[in-house]
Amino acid sequence: MDYYPPPVWVDNTPDRLTEICVRYCASHPNTYSEVEYSTSQRQLREYLPREICERLLHARLPGNPSIDDTVLHTFCQVADNIYPPPHLRKINLRDSNVTDSGLTKLLQMHQVTDLNIDKCKKLTCASLAAINLYDRHLKTLHIGNSRILPSKPPHSSNAHLKGLPIFPGAILQTPELRILVLREHCPEVEKYYDSLLLPLRQLTYLDLSGCQCLGDMAYLLHMKSLNGLVLYNVIIPQSAIFNICHLKQLRKLDISQSEDGHGEFEEPNKVLESLVINLPFLEYLDISGTNLDGRGKMETPASRKKGKILEPLTDIAGLQSRVSSPLKFLGLYSTAHGSCRSHHIPAEQVTGDANEEQILLAAEMYLDRPGTLIKVLNDLFHLLRFDICVDSKRATEVIIKAMELHVDHKHIQISGSASLFYIVKGGEKMQFNVKVKQRILHTLLVSMMEHKGDATMMRNGCLTLCHFRIPDDLLFEYERVIHVLLHVVTDEDREEEFVQRVGVFLLNSMACRLEGKHKQLLGDLGAISTMMNLIQLRLDRKRCDEVMEMAWSTMWNITDETPINCQRFLELQGMQYFIHCLHAFPTKESLLRNMMGLLGNVAEVKELRPHLMKQDYVRVFSELLDSESEGIEVSYNAAGVLAHMASDGEEFWKIENPRRGEILRHLVDAVNRWDLKKQRNINYRSFEPFFRLIKCEDTPEAQYWAVWAMANLTSVYPNKYCKLVDTENGLELLEKIRQAENKNSRIHELAQIVLDNCALQKSDNSSGEDYDSS
Repeated sequence: MDYYPPPVWVDNTPDRLTEICVRYCASHPNTYSEVEYSTSQRQLREYLPREICERLLHARLPGNPSIDDTVLHTFCQVADNIYPPPHLRKINLRDSNVTDSGLTKLLQMHQVTDLNIDKCKKLTCASLAAINLYDRHLKTLHIGNSRILPSKPPHSSNAHLKGLPIFPGAILQTPELRILVLREHCPEVEKYYDSLLLPLRQLTYLDLSGCQCLGDMAYLLHMKSLNGLVLYNVIIPQSAIFNICHLKQLRKLDISQSEDGHGEFEEPNKVLESLVINLPFLEYLDISGTNLDGRGKMETPASRKKGKILEPLTDIAGLQSRVSSPLKFLGLYSTAHGSCRSHHIPAEQVTGDANEEQILLAAEMYLDRPGTLIKVLNDLFHLLRFDICVDSKRATEVIIKAMELHVDHKHIQISGSASLFYIVKGGEKMQFNVKVKQRILHTLLVSMMEHKGDATMMRNGCLTLCHFRIPDDLLFEYERVIHVLLHVVTDEDREEEFVQRVGVFLLNSMACRLEGKHKQLLGDLGAISTMMNLIQLRLDRKRCDEVMEMAWSTMWNITDETPINCQRFLELQGMQYFIHCLHAFPTKESLLRNMMGLLGNVAEVKELRPHLMKQDYVRVFSELLDSESEGIEVSYNAAGVLAHMASDGEEFWKIENPRRGEILRHLVDAVNRWDLKKQRNINYRSFEPFFRLIKCEDTPEAQYWAVWAMANLTSVYPNKYCKLVDTENGLELLEKIRQAENKNSRIHELAQIVLDNCALQKSDNSSGEDYDSS
C-alpha cells in the first residue's frame, strides 16, 4: 500500500460531496469523535463503517504530521461501547508522527492487512514486536526507511518473540505476507536475510532497494510465487545473478543503480542474456545505471555473418533473445553505453534521456527514487528551459508529484520549482483551471516554507508566483503566502537583494488589492514591523533604494481603511521614521509620495489624529503643501492630512504655531493651484472619507479639498468613480452642499461638476455602456 499523489490535471468541477465531507471532518475531529474524560483520549462518537474510517485517516496524507497516536486511538474505541470499533484493513502511516505505543494499540484493535510505515521516524523495534504479536495475517508491509528491524537476527528466547512458536528466531512472524518493501537496511551479520525472508514463503513482491549485505540471495529460491523483485541500488554479486535466474515466475526485475560504480558487471552481455533467457515470463526489466546494455550498437555474431540472418537484431547484445518478443518495459536511464539512443531496442516502453518521451517516462517510473529522480528532473528542466517540451501537461503532472513526495529533498524542490517557473511563464498557464492552479501553488508554497533558508529555492518560488494573478490566485493560501513573503523580505543577504525586492513587490501587490480582514491579517502577521525593519536598515546605510520605497508603499496599502494597522504604524514609531526619511532623502519624490499617502490613511482615523497634532509634524505638512513632487500627489496628500486634522474643530487644534487659520488659508491656496484634469497615481475604494469632510460645515476649507478631489476623480476616471458616488449615496449630499451658502463659491462649482459628471455617466450607461470596475 504505497502512497502516490493524486492526479494533477483534473476537471474544474466541484468535488464530490463525500470528498468534501471527509476533508472537513478530518480537519475538524469533533464532528466524528469526542474526548473520553477518564483517559483523556479521543474516541468515535458512534460506530462508523470501515471504509469511512479509513478515508478519514488517509485524508490527512501526504506527510501530514498531525497523524499521531491521538488520531490512531480515535479509531480504537466507540463511545457507547455497544459496538466494537470498525476493523480497519488498509493503514497508510507514511511520514507520520506515530509512536510504538500508537501503532501497537492500532494493531491490537484492528485486523490490518495492508500497512505502510515508511519514514515513521519515531518507530523502533518495539513496533516489530507488535506486528509479530498482533498481525500475523498481514498481506502487505511497507517498512521502507523506518528503523523497526534489528541489525542482528534475534534468538527465539528474545522477549519480543516469546510465545511465538511458528518460526523461532525469525525476524518477521508474518507467514501470509505477500508484499514486502524494505529499503536501505544495513545488518551487522551475514545470513541476516535468511532469518528475515526464509519464513516468508508466500511473497509475490519483494523490494530491497538500497539494502546491504544481501549475499548470494539463495534465500529467494524458496519463494515459488515471487513475480516482482526490486534490487535498486543493491550491490549484486555474480552468485546472486545465478540464483535470480532460478526465480522462474519473475515478471518484474529491477537491478538498476544510481550510485556510480555499483552497476559494473563482468561479462555484461552474458549476464543480461542469462537473465532474459532463464526468466521466460519477464515483462519489466530495469538495468538503468549499469553496464548491461552492451556497447550501444548492433552486434552481429560471427555465425550470422556467414549465412542468412534468421532473426532481427538489436543494438543490445544481451537482449537478442527478446527481439521477437519485446519486453513491455525496459529501463535504460544513464546506462554505461547510452543504449537508450539506439534504434533497435526490444521493448514497448523505454526510460532514458534520448528524447522527451523517455525522460517523462523515467520521471513517472522513478518517483520514489530521489537519487535517480533528481537527475531526470534536471533533464526535464532543460527541455522546459529551451521550450522544446511538447507535453507540458505531463511534465507538470510529474513535477508536482515529485515535489509532493519529496518535500524534504532540497535539490528535488529546487529543480522542480525551476521547471515550474518555465511552465507558468509560458503558454501552458492558459490551460490551468482553478484546481490545477491551486495544486501548483500549494506545492510551491509548501516547498518554500520547508526550504525557506535556501536562497535559490526562494528565488525560484518568488519568480514563479509573479506569473500568477495577484492576489486572486493566492487567496486560497493567503496566510501561508504572507508567512513565506515576510520571511523572504527579512533576508538581508547582500547577494540575494533581488529576491528581497521581488518579495517586497509581491507583498505590495497583495496589499494594494486586498480589503478588510485580509489587510488586517497582514498587520497581525507582522507586516508593518517587518517593513519598519527594512526602512531602519536602509536609514543606517543612508541608502534609499527600491526596497525602501516599496516598504512605505506596502504600509500605505496595508493601512488603507484599516484603523488597527494605522495604530500599529504609530505604535511602532512610524512618525519618527517618516521624519528621519524626510531629512535623509529630501529629493526622493516617490518615497515622499508613499509616505504622505500612508499618513493620509492615518489622518482619516479620528482617534489617531491627536498623534499627528505636534508642531514639528504640522509644520512639515504645511511645507509640503507647496511641493511639486510627483505632480500634485505630495501636495494633495499633505492637504488631505491637514484637512482631516482641521475638521475636528478649533478646540482640537492643540498647537499654537502654526495656527489653524494659517494652515487652512495655506491649504486653500494649494488647492487653487492644482489642475482639475490632472491624471492621478492613486486608488480609492470608497469616498466615505470625502463625505465625512463635506459634512463639516464649520470647516469649508476641508470641504473644499474633499469636493475638489471628487471633481478631479470623476472627471478623469468617470467610469470608476461616478459609480462610487452613486452607490455610496453621495449625490444627495453633493446636491445639498451645492445649494448651501458658502463663502467659497468654488465649492459650489466643484459640486456641480461632480453632479454633472455622474449624470453624464449615467446617461452613457443607459445608452448601452456600463460602469467600468477597473
